[in-house]
Amino acid sequence: MSRILIHVQHLLGIGHLRRAAALARGLSAAGLDVIVASGGMPVPKLDLGGARLRQLPPARSADETFKILLDEYDKPIDDAWRARRRDALLALFEETRPDALIVEMFPFGRRALRFELIPLLERIAAMTPKPKVFCSVRDILIHRPRPDREAEFLNTVRTHFDRILVHGDPRLMRLEESFPLAAEIADRLAYTGYLVEVPATRGSADGPGKDEVIVSVGGGAVGEGLLRTALAARPLTVLKNVPWRLLLGANLPPSLMGELKEAAPAGVIVEPSRPDFVEMLGRCRLSISQAGYNTLMELMAVGSRGVVVPFARGAETEQTQRAELLATRGLVDTVAEAGLTPERLAQAVNRAAARPKIVPDMIDLDGARKSVATIRDAIE
Repeated sequence: MSRILIHVQHLLGIGHLRRAAALARGLSAAGLDVIVASGGMPVPKLDLGGARLRQLPPARSADETFKILLDEYDKPIDDAWRARRRDALLALFEETRPDALIVEMFPFGRRALRFELIPLLERIAAMTPKPKVFCSVRDILIHRPRPDREAEFLNTVRTHFDRILVHGDPRLMRLEESFPLAAEIADRLAYTGYLVEVPATRGSADGPGKDEVIVSVGGGAVGEGLLRTALAARPLTVLKNVPWRLLLGANLPPSLMGELKEAAPAGVIVEPSRPDFVEMLGRCRLSISQAGYNTLMELMAVGSRGVVVPFARGAETEQTQRAELLATRGLVDTVAEAGLTPERLAQAVNRAAARPKIVPDMIDLDGARKSVATIRDAIE
């Protein structure tokens, strides 16, 4: 049985980890032995299917600028911590001896992890035979031109990576549109379709979420404003008389749950995020969320109406770009995060509620199966 080691680091939300988990489930279901090395803060009830989790010394970003990384004790990481983390990752590699390594984002992002990933890649380069090395990236990247680093980036890809798995549909967005250097490594790019688990049934069954408005913020690290605004927007919408459900991510302040429950009127449920979220999306009347990759693709998979508020603080452009692409095709309604008010959100809800449900087959959502096929072909 071939063995796969997946390296993933989530820093603010949990989107990167959820996408890696979806890939791990697909690989495991295909009969591969999968180990996920997670470098972010532990996430309870993470569904890896038959894959195994190995927790590295965890780190998170201090804020949305991603300039300062904090350890498990909320202290800035230092050289001693980096050495401990590097040694833990190298030891895991020697223990598992995988047939393939999948690195999530690097070298397209996660430059702050060079201290552990470059030694790992150099270890693989010295082996005979060598494990295959893949990079797993979403369809849109944030490119900050640095001519002094472009040669380093291209050399890293050409020296160490066999394939770049682009989890997107090139009919909607090609990687070079957000990352011009992708044209230099086109021979290594493999488009997989969007990496999302499509439920067996799409919204027909009874259960939690049926005919509700579901407000979600993923992991929740930057979602408090949207939750509060949605609560204030409800009485201004045409859906004010249907149940609304606010789902709070694990990274929100613990006190917020009590505050929102106290402020919520009859007909509004406030609870933690749920493992059956995708099934609930399929049954809902309308979804209100940020515009992260996972949530948007889950919305496409179930075909429900959606209003999205892309996260756009700091240098973040990825959510806005993807949301606008889908909005131009009539698949979602968008509201800019800057100047978000209950009135503007209510107007978007009213627009979305008036249009038909979307047709999910317009976009390639077969990313899990195609990723597995690409990886197995390379190994075998």
